[in-house]
Amino acid sequence: MFTLDFSSRLPIYEQLYQSVLRMASLGALESGEPLPSVRSVAQELGVNPNTVQKAYGMLERDGVIRSVPGKGSFLAENDSAAALQRKKAVRVLAEAFDTALESGMRKEEILAQVSEFFSGREKQV
Repeated sequence: MFTLDFSSRLPIYEQLYQSVLRMASLGALESGEPLPSVRSVAQELGVNPNTVQKAYGMLERDGVIRSVPGKGSFLAENDSAAALQRKKAVRVLAEAFDTALESGMRKEEILAQVSEFFSGREKQV
C-alpha cells in the first residue's frame, strides 16, 4: 500500500505521513476507510512499528486520521489531507517564485513559464 525510498534523506515516518496525505488527497483512500494496522504496515515495509506509530500519531494530530481504541485507525471524514497538501503546495510555489525573483526574472517571465507549464498539461487539469 505504501512505498518508501530508503535512500531518501527524508525520515521513514515523514515518508509514511506524506504517502497517506497524498493518497487521501487524490482519493485513493476514502473518508472513513480503515488504514492498515501499525503492525501490518511495519511488517510489510520492514520498518520498526514505532516508526509507523509516529507517522500515524502525526496524522492524527493533524486531523487526517482518527484512532478508535480496539478498532484501528480510520481516514477522517473531512478534507484535512487535501488542505495540508494544498498548504504545502502554496509554500513550495512561494519558495519557487522567490527563487525566480532573486535570480532576476521579471513577473512577466515567471507568468510565461507558468503558462507554458500548464499548456503541456491541459488534459490533466
